[in-house]
Amino acid sequence: MNREEHLLTCLAEECAEVSQRVSKALRFGLAEVQPGQPLSNADRILEELRDLFAVANILASEGVIGWCLPDRMEVHAKLDKIEKFMVISRDQGVLS
Repeated sequence: MNREEHLLTCLAEECAEVSQRVSKALRFGLAEVQPGQPLSNADRILEELRDLFAVANILASEGVIGWCLPDRMEVHAKLDKIEKFMVISRDQGVLS
């Protein structure tokens, strides 16, 4: 395994950790603090996202991927897309 492959593996692991923490928040609530942990699920999601962005930025700084932070227009385009699909979910009775 070379450095690039190692960093890409780290990126995949961070994605999985974000996913796991979001699943915990959905199951137990954003405000829940697990026994032995000082932070809420909401805080832990932010920690995992920061770790994810850190690895992505390392990859970007080494020219492996492009910079990942979206600009304002990209964020608004994604929000519009999410809202469009939420309407479909509501229409299907899946989202209340």
